[in-house]
Amino acid sequence: MADQDITALDPADAAEMAKGRLRLDKWLWYARFLKTRSQAAKLATSGSLRIGGTPVSKASQVVKVGDVLTFPLGAYVRVIKVKALAARRGPAPEAQALYEDLDPPTPEARLPRG
Repeated sequence: MADQDITALDPADAAEMAKGRLRLDKWLWYARFLKTRSQAAKLATSGSLRIGGTPVSKASQVVKVGDVLTFPLGAYVRVIKVKALAARRGPAPEAQALYEDLDPPTPEARLPRG
């Protein structure tokens, strides 16, 4: 986030965060959408994730504050607006502060169809 000390990061991460951007796979992992960074990278390279409507094919694609991500996650399609970047994978409340859920899953959507 903006008030985090980016000098404690890997130099490459610090340079990217100073420019206001971060790798997509790291951001997805830091925001706790996926349990591992390799799962985040797999989602990013699957071709099913979009940034601002444009399909992404690389885990190294950068995200910045204001980007809107659309991606399948489980039975839902998530639409997320990036509100902040992170320097680490923190606790859930910290992760939830990184994004705004533009289309949260509803309880009705969780019911089995049939």
